[in-house]
Amino acid sequence: MPLTSPAVEVDHLRHRYGERVALDDVSFAVASGEIFGLLGPNGGGKTTLFKIVSTLLFPTEGTVRVFGDDVVRDPAAVRRRLGVVFQHPALDGRLTVEENLRHQGHLYGLSGRTLTGRIGEVLARVRVEDRRRDLVATLSGGLQRRAEVAKALLHRPELLVLDEPSTGLDPAARRDIWQDLSSLRRQEGTSVILTTHLMDEAAACDRVAILDLGRLVALGTPTTLTSAIGGDVVQVTTRDPQDLAGRVAARFGVRAEVVDGKVHIERDRAHEFIAELVESFPGEIDAVTFGKPTLEDVFVHFTGRRLAEGV
Repeated sequence: MPLTSPAVEVDHLRHRYGERVALDDVSFAVASGEIFGLLGPNGGGKTTLFKIVSTLLFPTEGTVRVFGDDVVRDPAAVRRRLGVVFQHPALDGRLTVEENLRHQGHLYGLSGRTLTGRIGEVLARVRVEDRRRDLVATLSGGLQRRAEVAKALLHRPELLVLDEPSTGLDPAARRDIWQDLSSLRRQEGTSVILTTHLMDEAAACDRVAILDLGRLVALGTPTTLTSAIGGDVVQVTTRDPQDLAGRVAARFGVRAEVVDGKVHIERDRAHEFIAELVESFPGEIDAVTFGKPTLEDVFVHFTGRRLAEGV
């Protein structure tokens, strides 16, 4: 997707919490109408970036602009264009869905028929209009999450920012949330930024920024990122993976790393390579698996470990 008229511009962004570096010289842009994923482990920097884009936190250095408005110099202008869905519930369980949305509308200066019409509109969009008079506490996790999205959309934001939107949801509820986001982008042209540590969720984005230890380690479409690895990914189970990895690298001239206690190899035509590998190290290999690269493999390629190891 061409980066014309960016929805978000992040330029040499740095942030510290005391001595700890949370973001280290991060730069990228998000196109208008794009669904953009921030993928990384806990502590990778994605939630700090979410807070800065949402104007909840000012950066130590660098700039962030949302449709040209600077989050530090003019946070009020940014907030008018933002809809925010937090990782933790922000609805009052003792109120109905409609009451939660009505209070939210008042914060944005909406009232009367205009507010009532907007409430009906956003509840219909996320398919919870039939639960508008139910107490939030009585709804399933998936329905609550969709009501959170409806709340964030009430003032018709140009940019929707979500922090781990699928946390705690079952697969069916996660699919519902993604259906809502895709429909919103398709019908309204709304830009979306979301943080996630889920590979399938990141793979559904138009583009992904992979963050680790505050650094931007990879950026691109899911297809581009996985294609950059090339070939297949081979995983070997053996009694001494560190020793075998060194000998495989020397024997075949490939990059062989120990990840999760297995030898991790990137190689073209893996089905042919595996036969040669087993013949070269008879009796040392307990099991071999191979497959096409995933975003998990991209993370391994750039960091030397699986994403879950950073959690």
